[in-house]
Amino acid sequence: MKITTKQIALTGILLAICIVSQFFKNLSVFITGPIINACIIIAVLTAGLWCGIILSIITPVTAFIITGSPVMAAVPMMIPMVMLGNAILAIFVWLFYQKVLKNIDKNIRLCIGMVVGSVVKAVVMGLTISLWLLPTFLPQPMQEKMLPVLQAQFSTVQLITALIGSVIAFVIWIPLKKYLANSNN
Repeated sequence: MKITTKQIALTGILLAICIVSQFFKNLSVFITGPIINACIIIAVLTAGLWCGIILSIITPVTAFIITGSPVMAAVPMMIPMVMLGNAILAIFVWLFYQKVLKNIDKNIRLCIGMVVGSVVKAVVMGLTISLWLLPTFLPQPMQEKMLPVLQAQFSTVQLITALIGSVIAFVIWIPLKKYLANSNN
């Protein structure tokens, strides 16, 4: 695997967009989440799977640094699970867009990959974070006040933000794909 300067630049630009969006996380996860998911998908489509996975790994760390979530500080194992969820989205987008269902139109494959990736991401995060990590490791006073909300945030909300991010990525991808095809000629 060789990552080119162009891939590094694209990933860096998308990471910068993710970091800027993370300053709005305390305002609403429905701003930050879709932007990060869209950037991961765009990274996969423009720079390749490994760049999407790199973004998937870096963004939970930058989110923790920027917002300083007390929940993530109390249960730090959540960070690798968020990384895993993001990487799952990237992998399913790449698999369906590049490898699976070759006889179907690429845009349809992309949509299928985004939906399947969003669902699997939400299920994995729901099982690992909502049903295992939070009930097991979240301190009792925080559990009493926040557990149901946090469980929804790391399952249902993850599905919603991944699907919204998928729509954003698809809307951006249609003209971007044409631009990239023309610039490579």
